Amino acid sequence: MGIAPDANLASPGTKTLNESGPETGAEAGFDASSEAGQNAVGSDLDSTLSHVVVGGGPAGMRAAQELARLTDKRILLFSDEKWGPYNRVKLTPLLAREVNLGQVCQLLDLESARRVERIDGCRITSIDAAARTVRDHLGREWAYDSLILATGSHPHRPPIPGIELSGVFTFRNLNDTQALVARAQRSRHSVVIGGGLLGLEAARGMFGRGVPVTVVEHESRLMAKQLDDAGGATLGREIEALGIGVRTRVSVRQIVGTLRVEGLFLSNGEELACDTVILCTGVRSNRDLALDAGLAVGQGIRVDDRMRTSDPHIYAVGECAEHDSIVEGLVAPGLEQAKAAAAAITGTERPYRRAPVTTRLKVVGAPVFSAGDVEQADQRTDIQSAAYMAESEGQYRRLILRNGRITGAIAVGEWDEIGQIQQLVARKGRVWPWQLQRFVRTGDLIGASVPESVIAWPAASTVCNCTGVTRGQLGEAIAGGCASVEALSRMTSASTVCGGCRPLLQDLLGADAPAEPVKRAGPVALLSLFALAGALLFNLLPPLPMAQAFSDGFTLDKLFIDGTLKQVTGYSLLALSAIAAILSLRKRWAWLRFGDFAGWRLVHIILGVLALATLIAHTGFRFGENLNLALIASFLSTVLAGAIGGGIIAFEHRLAALPAVWSRRIDPRGIALWLHILACWPLPLLLIIHISTVYFY
Repeated sequence: MGIAPDANLASPGTKTLNESGPETGAEAGFDASSEAGQNAVGSDLDSTLSHVVVGGGPAGMRAAQELARLTDKRILLFSDEKWGPYNRVKLTPLLAREVNLGQVCQLLDLESARRVERIDGCRITSIDAAARTVRDHLGREWAYDSLILATGSHPHRPPIPGIELSGVFTFRNLNDTQALVARAQRSRHSVVIGGGLLGLEAARGMFGRGVPVTVVEHESRLMAKQLDDAGGATLGREIEALGIGVRTRVSVRQIVGTLRVEGLFLSNGEELACDTVILCTGVRSNRDLALDAGLAVGQGIRVDDRMRTSDPHIYAVGECAEHDSIVEGLVAPGLEQAKAAAAAITGTERPYRRAPVTTRLKVVGAPVFSAGDVEQADQRTDIQSAAYMAESEGQYRRLILRNGRITGAIAVGEWDEIGQIQQLVARKGRVWPWQLQRFVRTGDLIGASVPESVIAWPAASTVCNCTGVTRGQLGEAIAGGCASVEALSRMTSASTVCGGCRPLLQDLLGADAPAEPVKRAGPVALLSLFALAGALLFNLLPPLPMAQAFSDGFTLDKLFIDGTLKQVTGYSLLALSAIAAILSLRKRWAWLRFGDFAGWRLVHIILGVLALATLIAHTGFRFGENLNLALIASFLSTVLAGAIGGGIIAFEHRLAALPAVWSRRIDPRGIALWLHILACWPLPLLLIIHISTVYFY
C-alpha cells in the first residue's frame, strides 16, 4: 500500500504547486499562471524584494521561518519534492506504521506563512550569480535579493556489483519511504547495508511491517561514530534479541540476481538470501548547483561563520554546507546554521559556532546516548575512561575523561542520570575519584538525588536534543512573551521533531503556564453532552406508550413492536457497537494506526451517540427483564462512562487549574476510561445470549 499525497500539506497563506505529482517522485511542472509564477523576472512585481531559499528540508524550512520573522520581504521557498514540507525524523515511524502521513507533515506557522511562498515540485537548475537570478527546470528565472542554498545531500551508492538490480532501495526521503512501504508488502527478507543510525532506522521500519531484516556493517560494531566496541556489541545483542539479524566486520562483495535481487555474497564467504536491499552507506552533499555557479566547494559548499559562500549574496546551510572543513549530518546543526544565515542577511550578528554533538534516541527500541568527544575512543591514548556494564539488563555506560574532567559519555539502555551527564559533558565538569568508584560499581555517577528541574539547568544545557535548543534560548523566548508550549515551539523549534522534550517545556513554563485544549475539544464536548443527556433520559423517562388502536400507517410504537423494524434497529445497533469497539483497538494494534487519532476519537464518540439513539428506537426506553435488563444496564453504563470521559478530555485544560481535584492521586480521566472499559466487557457475551434467545425461542 503506497502513501498517498495529502492535499492538506499546504500552510495557510502558502502556495502548494504539484500536489498530484507522479508516483515515481519525479518533478512535475506547475501552472505558469499561478500567483507564485508572477514573481518571475519580467513580471510587474518588484522581484528584487524576494529572498530565495532552495531546499524544503529542515534547514531550508528554518531559514524561511527565520527570514519571515526578521524581515518584511517576501520569501520564496523552492522544493524539488512533490510533497509539502515534512518532518524527516518521522520517516522511520511512518515506515514502521507507527504514525500516519498527516503526522509527518510540517507546516509553517501562521506568522511565517504570510510572507513565505512555497513552490513544491520545482527544481532549481542553475544560478546566475552576476545577475542574481536562479533558473528552474521549466526555464523560468527568479530574481533574488539574497539566496540561501539548503539543497541537502543524496545517498551514497557504493560500487558494488549488482547494485543496479531491481530490488535495491535507498532510505533518505519521503519518496524512498513510499517505495519501501510498497515493497514491504512483498518482501520476504530485507538486508540493510550499513549499521549506522540511518541503517538501523531503516531496519526498524521494515521490521515494524513484519519483514525479516538483517543488518550488514563492515565496521566492528553498530553505530561506529557514536559508540565504542562494547557499546556497539551491547546494542547488537539488544537488536538481535528483538529478531533482527546483525552481521559486523563483514562487507558486501556482490548483489546477486538476474533481473531482481536474489541474495548477497559477503566478504567472509557467506551467501545471504534476500529479495530486498536497502543502502544506508552514507550521504554526499548536493553541491553541483553551487559548483556550476562558480562557488568554492570542498566536501560541501564552503561557508564562513555567517554561512556566507564565496559570493556575498549567497549562503549555504545544512548538509550541503561545509564549515571549518566539516559537513554536518544532523538536524540540530543545520537549524543553527539557518539561524546564522538569516541573521547575517538581515544585518544581525549571530555567527555559527559548532556545538558538541549529542545523540539521544531509541534505536530499534533500545535507548542510546552519545555526547561529546567519543569517536575512536577505543584507539585513543590521550584520554582516560571508566565503564559500567550489566549485560543481563542490556546496560552499558562509559565516561570519557581528560585531566579529571568529563569530555564525553556513551550509554546503551536506560539511565536516569543522562540529563545530568549531558550537562557535565557540555561544561566539561570535574569528576572526583570517589564518584568514578561509585560509577564503576553501580553505574551511577551522581548518586541518589532528587531529579533536578529543568528550571535549574544551566543556560548552556541542551533541552531539545533534536534541534539543539538550550535552556538559555528557551528562557529568552519566555522573557520575550512565549507563554505556552506551542508558542515556545514556534519561536525556538524545540519539541517540533520527536516531541520527547515537551514535558520539559511545560516544566520550564511552570504551573502558571496555560494548559492547552486537546485537538477537536469543541465537538468532543458537544457530543459527550448529547451522550450524557441521552443516557440520563433513558433512565429517567417512562417507556414510550403503545398505540391504543390498530393503524395501517406508521406509528412510533412500531419501531419496537414490528419484527422487521426491530431487526433493522437491532442489527444497526450491533454494527455501530462493533465498529466503535474496533476503533478503540487502534491504540493497541499498530496496523490500525492510520489517520489522525483525534479524528478517530471523534468518530468513536459519534458512533456511540448513534448507537444510543438506535437503542432508544429499538427499545422505546424499556429496560426489559433478566438478561435483557443486564444488557441495557451494561450498554448505558458504557455510554455514561464514555460521555463523562469525553467531557473530562474536552475540558482537561481547565481542570488542570484545580489542584485539589487534578492531582497525582486522583486522575478523573483515567478513572472514567477504566469505568468505560469495565462496563463494556460484558457486552459481547450479553449480546450473543440476547441474539440467541431471540432466534431460538
